[in-house]
Amino acid sequence: MTMLLYGILVTATTGTIVSLLLLLRYRPSRGAYAVSLRHFTLLVLVYITVILSFSILYLGLELLGVHVLVEANHSIQGPMPHMLEDIIYFSAVTLLSVGYGDLVPIGVGRIIAVIQALFGYLLPAAFVVTTVFHVKSKGG
Repeated sequence: MTMLLYGILVTATTGTIVSLLLLLRYRPSRGAYAVSLRHFTLLVLVYITVILSFSILYLGLELLGVHVLVEANHSIQGPMPHMLEDIIYFSAVTLLSVGYGDLVPIGVGRIIAVIQALFGYLLPAAFVVTTVFHVKSKGG
């Protein structure tokens, strides 16, 4: 079971890195407009991938006994669907920099949450940078 969880954690991390690299490498293919529906869709898919990848990381650590999240000063617990709901919710609000405070990271979870929040700030910047580079290369 432990090896399976480690495999899932490695897969989640790899998926996040590949998604970010694809976003940085991707350029809108054609047309006069720099922001295409395809480019925007890619950004949304990268966001979803990063949210789910970090969710898997948080869940894997919780299942390994490393508590990374608390709710009302208690470790998140309960049936698996409830844990998944809490973890995906926490991952989404962390990436989108809302952070309501109802679920709080602890221990190594704090470091992971900071890294995830950093991704939340960098993804839109990468989107803008790739768009600007594409416009400059077409115009100049």
